Amino acid sequence: MIRFPYGISDFHRIRTENHLYLDRTAHIAELEEAGQQLIFLRPRRFGKSLLLSTLANYYDVNTAPEFEVLFGDLAVGRQPTPERNRYLILRWDFSKVSSQGNIGQIKQSLFHHINRVAEGFYSRYAAVVAPGTVFENDALATFEALLNAVTGSGHQVYLLIDEYDNFANEVLVHDVRDTNRYHDLLEGEGILKTLFKVIKGSASEGKIARVFITGVSPLVLSDVTSGYNVATNVYFDPRFNQLCGVTQAEVTDLMTQVLCGCGQDAAQLPILLDTIKQFYNGYRFCGKADKALLYNPTLCFYFLRHYQRECTTPRQMLDANLAMDAGRIRYIATLPAGAAVIEQILDEQNPVSLDYLEDRFGVEKLHDLQTDPRYMVSLLYFFGVLTITAIGELGELELGVPNRVIHSLYLEELRREMLPNPQDQQAVAALAKRFYQTAELQPLADYLETTCFAAFSNRDYAWSNELTIKTAFMTLLFNDIYYLMDSEAAVQRRYTDLLMIVRSGMRQHQTLKDFVLEFKYLSLGDVGMSGGQVRQQSREALAQLPVVQVALQAAQAQLRAYRQVLDAKYQEPQRLYCIAVVALGFERLVWQTV
Repeated sequence: MIRFPYGISDFHRIRTENHLYLDRTAHIAELEEAGQQLIFLRPRRFGKSLLLSTLANYYDVNTAPEFEVLFGDLAVGRQPTPERNRYLILRWDFSKVSSQGNIGQIKQSLFHHINRVAEGFYSRYAAVVAPGTVFENDALATFEALLNAVTGSGHQVYLLIDEYDNFANEVLVHDVRDTNRYHDLLEGEGILKTLFKVIKGSASEGKIARVFITGVSPLVLSDVTSGYNVATNVYFDPRFNQLCGVTQAEVTDLMTQVLCGCGQDAAQLPILLDTIKQFYNGYRFCGKADKALLYNPTLCFYFLRHYQRECTTPRQMLDANLAMDAGRIRYIATLPAGAAVIEQILDEQNPVSLDYLEDRFGVEKLHDLQTDPRYMVSLLYFFGVLTITAIGELGELELGVPNRVIHSLYLEELRREMLPNPQDQQAVAALAKRFYQTAELQPLADYLETTCFAAFSNRDYAWSNELTIKTAFMTLLFNDIYYLMDSEAAVQRRYTDLLMIVRSGMRQHQTLKDFVLEFKYLSLGDVGMSGGQVRQQSREALAQLPVVQVALQAAQAQLRAYRQVLDAKYQEPQRLYCIAVVALGFERLVWQTV
């Protein structure tokens, strides 16, 4: 049985309790060469805390007697660097600093954390460092007293800061309409800027030998580095693309072991690997197209641990640990131009493209962040809900949604915007479940026409198209418990508008249907009627209009081609329903099943 370190970021515990550890220690020498003060950004739940714990155990003077146990069979154990076990480790975790209350209360929470860490430091290194004073009302003084005490011992400090931006991010994201607290926290001589000035000065004096800082985004980077402008950013360095995350080779090896442990047929391996890939793969953290796409480790271990225990896939593919990332998407969606950015992201035929990632989000840039799509898209990349999917001919970055799990978060946010009332959400869920089992589109179409379409304002006609209609269907029909939902899925060098295939673990439920939906959009001008005239016509009458017939026939021809391929692939032709849907403005829907 593999002991997956799900939710465990303590390197010492992982190594001494025989949990799985995916070796990344070959990068330690490269990190030493990269600089003495480094900043490394990755999305949530990507293994940053484990990385810091690994560094802490490698460089700590107190773990020298355990070096062979902890590192002997790892890459760095076979080729250790001269700095191993050289430093006293001081580690701050800013995720423990509360973002609640006013600036005074946040400052007090930060001071409390720094002071408690100082007490633990004195206890851990009592044999070599005489305790300094802890100033409850001035943690900066506590910090300086600690460094002075270390200097007298003849040692140096390696400072590790985890989630440096955590509480500042929380302040910003939860104060969408009121950025005063964020300004107070970072503007002028805010407490964070002052703290980093002390770090910079102490490093220049030799009291701090090395600094390694992790975070999610560069939201506060511009502000704190105006007082700490000596750090090297390594988060976009191709050498460190795989420093956190899981590779395809590692997933394949682990899934093979788990499948063997379940005593199941090895023929299932490609199906399971395809499922994991679609839901959890897709992350790239540099501008090099040849660098491998990575898996989110928390989600991988969630899946593998469940399969090892139950010998079947999880019913829910989204681990609750990642669900809070929806709040990051919601933050962007609530900004003035945010809804348009979200809709653009979901248009797979026209990927978002940037010449470069914006990484300066200082206080003076808040207006740009809330109005400029470049800043919103860049921030979504750092949050881990967009990734680099390709590099253009001129080196521009194409960004897209990395996988189905993140895609579901976008759709859930759109569903929340479309259906803010929980009763409406329940009603739509019931209609969708009925459609999954009967392929009867009329109840869902009636709801779209009377509720969703009616909510669209006249200005939406200026940009309405097939994507608008498809997105509405995706939002209402999405269900990753039952389906692999794919927009623009490649089928014989063509791309389906919407493909819904029952997940392998759910195909035993014979009432669930497979679907391919092909959408066509006709404006009211194309139809030659007003909205009122269209609404007065029956569906049967609308379906007989020549322009509607042409659209239906075009969609049906595409669907017949898709059916041949999909019938051959899934071997259940009786289960597959191919439906051509024509939207007449935002007024009516007409459809035919092929």
